[in-house]
Amino acid sequence: MTAKLSGLWPPVATPFDADGNADTGRQVAHSRRLLEDGAHGLAILGTTSEANSLSLDDRRRVIDAHIDAGIEPAKLLPGTGACAIEDAVTLSRHAGRAGVAAVLLLPPFYYKNATDDGLYAFVAAMIDQLGADVPPIMLYHIPQMATFGWSPDLIGRLVAAYPEVIVGIKDSAGKAEDTLALIRDFPDLAVFPGAEVYLLSALRAGGAGCISATANINATGIRALIDHWQDAEADGRQADLLVVRKAFERHGMIPALKVALAERYGDPQWRAVRPPLLPLDDAARAGLLAEPAVARLLSTEPA
Repeated sequence: MTAKLSGLWPPVATPFDADGNADTGRQVAHSRRLLEDGAHGLAILGTTSEANSLSLDDRRRVIDAHIDAGIEPAKLLPGTGACAIEDAVTLSRHAGRAGVAAVLLLPPFYYKNATDDGLYAFVAAMIDQLGADVPPIMLYHIPQMATFGWSPDLIGRLVAAYPEVIVGIKDSAGKAEDTLALIRDFPDLAVFPGAEVYLLSALRAGGAGCISATANINATGIRALIDHWQDAEADGRQADLLVVRKAFERHGMIPALKVALAERYGDPQWRAVRPPLLPLDDAARAGLLAEPAVARLLSTEPA
């Protein structure tokens, strides 16, 4: 049985160079910083990474760049979801052969009338085609982006059929009661809230940790709560995390994070996003940087 994943796994933002290409040099440097700031691993190629705006070749290149730079494959949790089974298989095989901790699997998100039976058939076909190369799979539940997700009934079916493969779920639906129900009903799965908004309640219920966009800029704060969730100060730490989260949400999470990273690294190129996203304009950038919670983060280097 694969060891249960836990801790802080930031969904690593992807920088782009002046030509709009994924800049793996900048990204690996950022990934190293996240590990130094307390991340247990790196959820590369997720939503915050703009992964669905990258080609399969780009996504393979991101995985390889981290490993070639000496980051242990066991510290990588790459997103490998795709609408085509063959694309999901190709990327998952590449990640599995590299020895990653697990892959994070979006449901195929185009056909809006897909049923649990259809999603089950997709995953079954994918696992069958991967054969011996199948890596551990964490399901990625984000129905507000994908329109549908992994229902509790479907999760149960997949776990029953593939107990050595389906190892966890990232629940980004934003409903605390649903995440807590998953933690309760699937004690053998690593259940990660997809944001730190209700991280403390999840940890108290037995949740695995956190995979959150704002960990790109606030890894030390989130790691501190994970390490000290049983302390008297835990509720205060949770409140502080929520203030930071809401500041970025007010300005559009991905472009806002990239503004903050550009400030942290003194590198304006970090502001670039890939269309259809657009970077924050000067007024929005100034508004974000004037947010007290953001200003505090950027005025103090993490320990």
